[in-house]
Amino acid sequence: MNLPLIFAPEVARAREQGRAIVALESTIISHGMPYPQNVQTAREVEAIVRAEGAVPATIAVMGGKIRIGLSDEELELLGQSPDALKLSRRDLPYALVSGRVGATTVAATMICAQLAGIQVFVTGGIGGVHRGAETSFDISADLQELARTSVAVVCAGAKSILDLPLTLEYLETHGVPVLSIGQDNFAAFYTPDSGLKADFRIDDPAEQARFLRAKWGLGLTGGVVISNPVPADQAMPREEIERITAQALQEAQAQGIQGKAVTPYLLARIKALTDGRSLSTNIALVRHNARAGARLAQALLRA
Repeated sequence: MNLPLIFAPEVARAREQGRAIVALESTIISHGMPYPQNVQTAREVEAIVRAEGAVPATIAVMGGKIRIGLSDEELELLGQSPDALKLSRRDLPYALVSGRVGATTVAATMICAQLAGIQVFVTGGIGGVHRGAETSFDISADLQELARTSVAVVCAGAKSILDLPLTLEYLETHGVPVLSIGQDNFAAFYTPDSGLKADFRIDDPAEQARFLRAKWGLGLTGGVVISNPVPADQAMPREEIERITAQALQEAQAQGIQGKAVTPYLLARIKALTDGRSLSTNIALVRHNARAGARLAQALLRA
């Protein structure tokens, strides 16, 4: 099968040498943060992965090809492209045939990572069941992708703008294990503790790697969520972020914002309502996840 993949030179060398590779999404660059913090954060995250001994592979679609690893120029292009497509599973074919610049969500990054033979993916927070989904049916495609695509996703839990109990219920129904690092509970993006239990606590990267090998070795396809809470000294108070999130959600509903536009709107509005503190927390949690993901990717090589 002739796949439309282009590997950056650094990633191609890592594949040849059998080194650990960590996939990174690109919607955090195009839709998750403002410029220039988006590009700066992307470069910092890549540098952390390298410092931990692994190789970063930021994934995006450009020129009708899936890019596995981006150059500095391509990162800049993505960070300054106001019309970059936000790509999930359904959107990948269109981005390829249209030749447009597209940034990959969690779901699309998992698909591309699996095509490229990469088993560990680092992101900020996964998507999930949106609040009010009992009437809107608004459920992120990330969850279904986790049920079908065999990639480990290191994240700071699910975004706190979501219905976290229903998100965990959906993952349980579809057999997606949720591991937690450093605590028993599932993380909630801006805050370390959602108050909800993860399935298993596994702190050691080597043990996490053995878990993945055992799961996939049994023929149990699908991903694993690895919840890595934001450091407490860089987190936001749970009560404050809940109050601000509720306000932002009400404003989004009043403006008729729906579908893919909801999450970027809420993140931007929460940033404004917190005077930028939420952006600082967002950057801190992604950096923290990069360290955990790089260590896991290396442990997988030895498992």
